[in-house]
Amino acid sequence: MPENTSNTLGRRRLLGLGAATAAGGALAAQVATAAPASASRGRGLSFSDDGTFRVVQFNDTQDNHRTDVRTIQLIERTLDAERPGFVVVNGDVVNGDMTTAEQVRQAYNHVVLPMEERRIPWAVTFGNHDEDSVAATGMTEARIREFLSGYRYNAGGTASGVSGDSNQVLTVHTRGGRGPGFALWLLDSGRYSPETIAGQEVEEYTYETIHSDQVAWYREQSVALERRAGAPVPGLMFFHIPLWEHRFMWFGSPTEWTEESHAAAVVKHGIVGERNEREYTAQFNPGLFHTALERGDVKGIFCGHDHINTYVGNYFGIQLGYGPGTGFGTYGLGGDDEHRLRGARVFDLDLDHPGVLKSTRPVFAADLGIDLSPEPQPLANPKPLGHH
Repeated sequence: MPENTSNTLGRRRLLGLGAATAAGGALAAQVATAAPASASRGRGLSFSDDGTFRVVQFNDTQDNHRTDVRTIQLIERTLDAERPGFVVVNGDVVNGDMTTAEQVRQAYNHVVLPMEERRIPWAVTFGNHDEDSVAATGMTEARIREFLSGYRYNAGGTASGVSGDSNQVLTVHTRGGRGPGFALWLLDSGRYSPETIAGQEVEEYTYETIHSDQVAWYREQSVALERRAGAPVPGLMFFHIPLWEHRFMWFGSPTEWTEESHAAAVVKHGIVGERNEREYTAQFNPGLFHTALERGDVKGIFCGHDHINTYVGNYFGIQLGYGPGTGFGTYGLGGDDEHRLRGARVFDLDLDHPGVLKSTRPVFAADLGIDLSPEPQPLANPKPLGHH
């Protein structure tokens, strides 16, 4: 598929401060110190009596403390229509435009408050932009996580001793809480690659990736869950930056990236949705997909990052896909179509369905009666912080 030049320029503009301030050792592990939090402060996640559970993914809300009002509308209307049991806000929650810590807190507050008001458990993974304002605000991912821990329905935490600041697995218990029926894997895919590695320049717009210790952590936790449940526990995995396998699936090949190979892949992998920009992935493949394939428990791996990609397909037994970009304050398709693909992704789980993951579908702002005009609509004033 041809690249979307206008949106590549949009990404170039948005990288700005983050690329300039990314640490030269971006590939080095950022070791977390906090233990995982339990879902919704101990209330837990459970399938309903009929064996169903719904997850909603929001991606790339990516705005400052005067969040576009339509981003908040999209979150609220999606929650009211879908009534999920859990929400993942999958990276790039904010951009780098803030100059104070209070502004960062306000920007996050606008995104998570709709879940708090509806008493829906939620968690955040971090993307490449969430720390872009750190030089001015001091709001590192660890400090953002500390702030978010004050919200009552925040289920977020991070595993200690593992690269990144948003790695955890949450379990959805079977009817009556008799054990883990499904796993929700949340990983931190990092920020930016260093400009050079071993004296060689790295391609522009290359990002960090899942680290080997995170892959090992997933494997260990997956085995532990299987022992606890007596069988592999099916699950979904969320992180911000796509894998190389996303592109391989789109073209049906790791080497043949042509219109013809994509046409064959649509049939082979059941691909639906749009690809309007290339997958801005990491310099290296971390081996996570192959590990998940070996373990046989993860039924879907979903990312964001590329705001105007919405596709999903079945890549050798694992659903690979995108959550549509949710935020109205960041780049889109351009022109009158700028906001056409703003949305969310919904996952329906059913204990009586093979693999438990029954279906996934996008929800778009256009279907929720939200204004799609291209002009920005920022809040006049930030909302009060919503700690309970």
